[in-house]
Amino acid sequence: MEAWDFVVSKGDLRRAEVVEAPPSELGEGQARLAIERFALTSNNITYALFGEAMRYWDFFPAAEGWGRIPVWGFARVEASSHPELAIGQRFYGYWPMSTHLTVTPRKTRTGFADIAPHRQGLPPVYNQYQAVGAADPSEDQQALLRPLFITGFLIEDFLDENALFGARSVVLTSASSKTAISLAFQLKQRGKAKVVGLTSARNRAFVEGLGFYDQVVVYEDLATAPIEEPVVLVDFAGDAALLRAAHERFGEALAYSCLVGGTHWEGERGAGVMPGPKPAFFFAPDRIRKRATDWGPGGLDERHDAAWAPFVADAPRWLRVVEGAGPEAVAEAYAAAVDGTSSADEGRVLSPLP
Repeated sequence: MEAWDFVVSKGDLRRAEVVEAPPSELGEGQARLAIERFALTSNNITYALFGEAMRYWDFFPAAEGWGRIPVWGFARVEASSHPELAIGQRFYGYWPMSTHLTVTPRKTRTGFADIAPHRQGLPPVYNQYQAVGAADPSEDQQALLRPLFITGFLIEDFLDENALFGARSVVLTSASSKTAISLAFQLKQRGKAKVVGLTSARNRAFVEGLGFYDQVVVYEDLATAPIEEPVVLVDFAGDAALLRAAHERFGEALAYSCLVGGTHWEGERGAGVMPGPKPAFFFAPDRIRKRATDWGPGGLDERHDAAWAPFVADAPRWLRVVEGAGPEAVAEAYAAAVDGTSSADEGRVLSPLP
């Protein structure tokens, strides 16, 4: 197939199909982009997990009962009836797991925004596409890490604005996940609290080798590990049993409980009433809107880019890019992401077409 969509069952994330999707005729002011490369991480499984609640399914509609998971990557204009988008231009942004995407662009200072009717009312940050130049090897790290890094950046900024809620340690679950790594890096840079990573025994050596965590604890030792209190908990795992165990471990010494992701997506959900503060969900687009207002035009970008530069420069030390091309490679990488069998030190970058 020259044009296809990778779709998953909303009711069973393990059920996925590649379906033919011939490009439709362009309407006035539209453009069709051919997706060149995108990253696939556990973060994308979180998009699927919260697809209904957070409206992630709404960005790229599919047949009833099916969804197209959003991914971050690069695409080029293949056909255009928009006067300001030329064939061959390349853009970084939010795409479906597909070969193509038709957009209704509105030109912006850095690229364009998709103003298609079905994307109105969705978080604007996901509708923005940034113009880029010719393909570059560093694009792999950008696709894999930049969307996750900004979440870590925003969480760290939120915690710092609140003086860490008085905590002496920040405990991160799923410490080997790329969003947790980005947060750990920035907490370590700030140096105002001990950074504690919770991880599996399988990933312990990798997490310790990062150098971003002051202490690494395997899940089985959570109840007894000597962790300095008070504590802020940042939960990337989304596993109710683990969340409850952490709340019971720290109790009133838990200064703040922050929910971010769902890397343990098959774990129990809904932990019920627990000791300590009620967990609060962190939604990055809300924080982006706040800081865009606080810091004015360009302020958020300047601060983010200054933090991003040293992080991405260090990434090749611990991140191994694994490439794949074609629908079979996409299906294999997706299955690995769903099963959680990907190695912690690898990042999957996929090209839809061989």
